[in-house]
Amino acid sequence: MIARRHLFKILIGAAICLAAFLVYRSLGRYTMDEIEESVRSIAGFRLAAAFFFVILSYLCLGGFDALAVRYAGKPLPLRQTSLASFTALSIGHNVGLAALSSGAVRYRFYTRWGLTGEDVAKVIVFCGVTVGLGLGTLAGLALLLQRGDAPDLLGLDHGARLTIGLVCLAGPVAYLLICALVRRPLVVRKWRFEPPAMPLAIGQVVIGTLNFACVAASIQQLLASFTEAGYLDVAGAYVTANIAALISHVPGGLGVLEATMLGILPTSASIGALVAFRVLYFFVPLIAGVPTLLVTEAYYRHRGGKFLEQTVM
Repeated sequence: MIARRHLFKILIGAAICLAAFLVYRSLGRYTMDEIEESVRSIAGFRLAAAFFFVILSYLCLGGFDALAVRYAGKPLPLRQTSLASFTALSIGHNVGLAALSSGAVRYRFYTRWGLTGEDVAKVIVFCGVTVGLGLGTLAGLALLLQRGDAPDLLGLDHGARLTIGLVCLAGPVAYLLICALVRRPLVVRKWRFEPPAMPLAIGQVVIGTLNFACVAASIQQLLASFTEAGYLDVAGAYVTANIAALISHVPGGLGVLEATMLGILPTSASIGALVAFRVLYFFVPLIAGVPTLLVTEAYYRHRGGKFLEQTVM
């Protein structure tokens, strides 16, 4: 157990070192003055629009949890699932290893509201599946809807876009078919997954796609000051970068997201847009999420103390 714990710390340390290297390699070509000038070049209304899409994205993420607790058989009011989702993800997005970091925060909230450990595990798995469905659907749609035979930002011609787009959409379609036709749990070794009811499965695909569509729209608004890249191009680039960040488990995708996007996007000035996006999507929610967690912890601790006093009396 101790050896595994040390191995886990070593892996996290290695991931952070990799992130630092990627940031250095990505940003090392630019001076701080160039980065600052790039950020300042973003129009105010573009920043406002980008932050609006960030808000919409976090609202969609709250919808992940609203569907998930229904899947677990323990529906809760929207205000509660929204609170748990925002607090967990505002921290989890920055810490990395979201299933563990945001999962721990979710556990703190949901067990207070009557869910068991098994229920919370179902919520976490359900939300993770929703992320995959959203990424796959947005990637497929972005590739299939792009017109023209010329290669896109990813270097894919029309035939390649069509093939990869159909492959990306095959996953969500197969998932919906399983939910519609399979009435018993799927078991692979020790892993067990109960397909949700069809309305919940459709909700996963829709809200998962909307979430990532909002994130891509936020980035596109920030990039509009520097590049002519259209929304579908940016969406395809973002999905690629996000998959790389998820695979790396680097905290907040730090460095991975920037390195991947900079390798795809056509202009070096876009670094200002990526810096602004990281601030809006990761750091601003974190600034709100940490105090929210501390306040709720203090509230429930105080409430629990009063309950114990009343019980004793």
